[in-house]
Amino acid sequence: MNRRFAGAVTASIALAGAAAPAVPAGAAEAPGTSRGPGEVDFTGIVALSNCSGSLVRGPRSRDSDKALVLTNGHCLEDGMPKPGQVIVDRPSTRTFTLLDRTGRTTLGTLKATRVEYSTMTETDVTVYRLDESYAAIRKRYGVPALRLSTARPHDGTEIRVVSGYWKAIYGCKTDATVHRLREAGWTWKDSIRYTAQCRTVHGTSGSPVIDVRTRHVVAINNTGNDDGERCTLNNPCEVDRKGAVTVRHGAHYAAQTYLLARCLGKGGDVVLSRSCALPRP
Repeated sequence: MNRRFAGAVTASIALAGAAAPAVPAGAAEAPGTSRGPGEVDFTGIVALSNCSGSLVRGPRSRDSDKALVLTNGHCLEDGMPKPGQVIVDRPSTRTFTLLDRTGRTTLGTLKATRVEYSTMTETDVTVYRLDESYAAIRKRYGVPALRLSTARPHDGTEIRVVSGYWKAIYGCKTDATVHRLREAGWTWKDSIRYTAQCRTVHGTSGSPVIDVRTRHVVAINNTGNDDGERCTLNNPCEVDRKGAVTVRHGAHYAAQTYLLARCLGKGGDVVLSRSCALPRP
């Protein structure tokens, strides 16, 4: 997983030690990125203490709703959810550093009031509820939220992976949709594999994957195979519909977010109804 662990770590997570960024920190662009007029930038991007994230909104959101921040499930401040665990409506005081569009300037600090939803089962996602509305954040900082797409991206979609932690943008395409991605005890459905240009590193976990054409978030960056091992921590393996396992050393992956977008109801609540395909507690 591409989480960067700060300070002391336990033996169970020591294998997730941080790697150096692919590019120098400071609003840099990773190899394979070509920035032009109207290109994807750091608008709506936040940095966490150990991960990346973004200010997002769903298809039914209103400006008066309390805003949401999206990152990975394994970036949760009190530890990674266990396989099968789903967390909802848990109080939180986590803070997020909001960046300007260039990524070079810190605009301010956003504060969470609760974890709206978090899991590492079938997907790898945490949604935080903030103490300010979308309208208040835009008025104070001039920053709009990114839109979550309700459609899954096609293979070959031009994307940007935007890391608030490293202040770096990776440019590539979606290479394939993986039936199942397995890492240690977790299994994720329909993960996206990137083409080789997006060599994301530890600390990029939770970065939004943005469709260049629509500017909508279609996934969140979450892992990569570091050492060529089979299905171990930081070494995910691909499992096809027949159960065949493939290891791709150096491949990097993201969890799709269209299911989350479809489950966001009025007020930005994650509504775990029959029509919502996200895992339930």
